[in-house]
Amino acid sequence: MTKMESYRKLCLSQQTELRRIMMSFNQHQAAIEMFLCQHAMLHSAKMAQTEPWSFEDEVLDDMTEEQIRRIPQNCDHSVAWNIWHIARIEDVAMNLLVAGGPQILHRDNWLERMKISNRDTGNAMKREAITALSDTIDIEALRAYRLSVGRATHEIVKGLRPEDLKQKVQSSRLQQVMDEGALVEAATGIRDYWSKRNIAGLLLMPATRHPLVHLNEALSLKRRRQ
Repeated sequence: MTKMESYRKLCLSQQTELRRIMMSFNQHQAAIEMFLCQHAMLHSAKMAQTEPWSFEDEVLDDMTEEQIRRIPQNCDHSVAWNIWHIARIEDVAMNLLVAGGPQILHRDNWLERMKISNRDTGNAMKREAITALSDTIDIEALRAYRLSVGRATHEIVKGLRPEDLKQKVQSSRLQQVMDEGALVEAATGIRDYWSKRNIAGLLLMPATRHPLVHLNEALSLKRRRQ
């Protein structure tokens, strides 16, 4: 078994254990520590500099920009779109819904830096728009944006109290997601899904399970290019 496959299996097994501990609501410190470990492996090693392996770096570091942008035949997405999508979902879920603060996207002029105008998460995005984003987005700025999102999540989660994990998402924050154009009308099912989750549920899906799914897709796309 390769090093990558070993760590991918570790991530999957940690997801199962993280869900068990997180939803028990009686092992707060253990849940937070396990989350931070899992979260760090799903971001660039530059994010936390604590884990021996980074899934993002493993996928992207030896790819050319052309490979990252390309949508392989009979595929729906590019690697670039996957990285952008998981960064946007994490930004919205953690900064708007969990912390009740502004998105990272709007703090440091990231849209201009990434050379795109897309404010939404990419859910329900049509093929033409996926292609345009993949062709246009600045890859270096994209990775820097995701790095900034990851660091913000790290700080948010370290500050959560045991009672916070049981709280449902505030309806005003869900409305803010729509008001800011973070979700398009065709993707309101995502808002409805979030409305049924507590903070623990958001830590499990948008912040860890979701990037794991899309990094696996990115890895598959990378292998299709070879």
